[in-house]
Amino acid sequence: MSLKFVLLFASFTGLAGVVLGYLLRLLITLQRKSSLELKIKQMMLDAKEEVKKITAEAEAKAAENLKESRGEIKQKEEQAKKTEERLVKKEEFLDKRQLDIDKEVEAIKGKVAEIKAIKEKAENLVAEKQGELEKISGLDREDAKKELLTLVEKQSEEDLVIHLQKLERYGAEQIERKAKDILVTAIQRLGNSVSADILSTTVTIPSDEIKGKIIGKEGRNIKAFERATGVEVIIDDTPGAIIISSFDPVRRQVAKFALENLILDGRIQPAKIEEAVEKAKQEINRIIKEKGEQAVYECGVFNLDPRVVAILGRLYFRTSYGQNVLQHSIEMAHIAGMLAEELGVNVSVAKTGALLHDIGKAVDHEVQGTHVEIGRRILQKFGVSEEVVKAMQAHHGEYPYETVESIIVQVADAISGSRPGARRDTVENYLKRLGDLEAIANSFTGVEKSFALQAGREIRIFVYPDQVSDLDAKKMARDIATRVENELKYPGEIKVTVIRESRVVEFAR
Repeated sequence: MSLKFVLLFASFTGLAGVVLGYLLRLLITLQRKSSLELKIKQMMLDAKEEVKKITAEAEAKAAENLKESRGEIKQKEEQAKKTEERLVKKEEFLDKRQLDIDKEVEAIKGKVAEIKAIKEKAENLVAEKQGELEKISGLDREDAKKELLTLVEKQSEEDLVIHLQKLERYGAEQIERKAKDILVTAIQRLGNSVSADILSTTVTIPSDEIKGKIIGKEGRNIKAFERATGVEVIIDDTPGAIIISSFDPVRRQVAKFALENLILDGRIQPAKIEEAVEKAKQEINRIIKEKGEQAVYECGVFNLDPRVVAILGRLYFRTSYGQNVLQHSIEMAHIAGMLAEELGVNVSVAKTGALLHDIGKAVDHEVQGTHVEIGRRILQKFGVSEEVVKAMQAHHGEYPYETVESIIVQVADAISGSRPGARRDTVENYLKRLGDLEAIANSFTGVEKSFALQAGREIRIFVYPDQVSDLDAKKMARDIATRVENELKYPGEIKVTVIRESRVVEFAR
C-alpha cells in the first residue's frame, strides 16, 4: 500500500514538475517577447528622431545652397547687365565715329574734286604759256629742253665736275671709312696662311726596289691597285717618289693612305691591295666625318642633317686655286658672321650660308651641273632652310641677291679668295685677264693707251685731252667699270683710273 502511494506521489510530483516547467518557460517567453517589443519600439523611436534630424539638416543645407545659387544668379545678372550697357555704349560710340568718318570722307572727296579742278586749270594755263613760248621761240618743248641742257652743260662743265667730285668725296668718305674698318677687321682676324695643292699626290718610298713590288709581275699589282682605287699611278725615274693622279681628291687620299700602308706592310699583292684599299676607305670616311663635325662646331652652325655634315667634310680634300675649300668655307663663315653682326642682320643664316656655299664642289665631279646648282639641290634635299639656300646661291651671281645675307656671303667669298696669299693662278689666266682688261679700255673712243697694274686689280687709262673733256673722263671711268663687271670674272675689285692731262709747250728764242 505504501509502495503504491509512493509511486502515485512520484507520478503526481513529476506531472506537477512538468506543468510547472512549462509555465515557467511560458512566463520567460512572454517576458522576452515584451522586452523585444519594447526594444523594437525604442529603435523605431530613435530612427524617427534620426530621420527628423537628417531631414532638418538637409532642408537647412538645401536652403543655404538655394540662397547661394540665388546670389550667384543675381551677381551674374548684374554682370550681364553691365556688359550689355557697355556694349550699347560702345555701339553708340562706333555709330558716332562712323558718322564722323563718313563726314570726313565726304569732305576729302570734295577737296579732291577741288584739287583736280585746280590742277586741270593749272595744266591748261601751263599748256597755254608753253604754246605761247613755242610760238615765240620757234622750238617745241623737247628741242628747247635739249638746247637749254646743252648750253648749261657747256657753260658750267667745270662747275659740274667740281660739284660731282665734292659730292663723291663727301658721300663716299664716311661710307668708305666704315666699310674699310669692317672689312679690314674681318681680314685681319681671319688672315690664315694657305697651302697650295694640285691634282696629283706624291707618295714617298724608302727605296726604288719598292717600285718593282708595286708594279708586280706583268703589272698585275699596279693594275689591281688602279682598279680598286680609281686613280692613275705614275711610276717614273723620279727617285724615292711615286705620283698618284686623279681629279677626285677623295680617291687620291684613299689611294695614298692605302699605298703607304702597303709599303709599310711589305706584302703587295692583289688580295692585300683590296684589303688595304677597303681599310683606307673606312679611315678616309672617318676623317671626312670628323672634319665636317669640326667645321660646324668651330663655326657654331648646328641643327644640320648629318648627311650634309658628311658631304661638307669631303671638302677637306678639295682645293680651288690652291686654296683648301673647307678651310676657305670656315674662314668665310667667320667673316660673314662678323659682317652680319656689324650690319645687324641674321648672323646664323649668314654663317650657315657661307659655310655651305661651296658644298656642291664635294660632288661636282660625280653630278652634272655647276657647283652652285648642285649645292642648292643638296641643301633642299636635306631640309636646309630656304633663307640659307638664298644666302648661298648668289655668291657667283648665278641667282639674284634676294636677301642681305646673300650679299654678305658674296662679300665674304671675295674677301677670303682675294686677300694676298689666299689663292694662286696660272700664268696663262693671269695674262688673259690683263689682256681682257686692256682690250675693254682701248675699245673706248679717245683712249691713247691703257695699262693693267697690280696683278689686274687696277687699270689706268690715258686719254687725249682734246677729244675727252673732264666730264667725259668721269663718264668713261664709270662705263669702263660697268663693262668690266658685266664681261669679266675676277676676285675682289678692280680700280679704274682715267687720266686726262693737258700740256702747253712754247719755246723762247
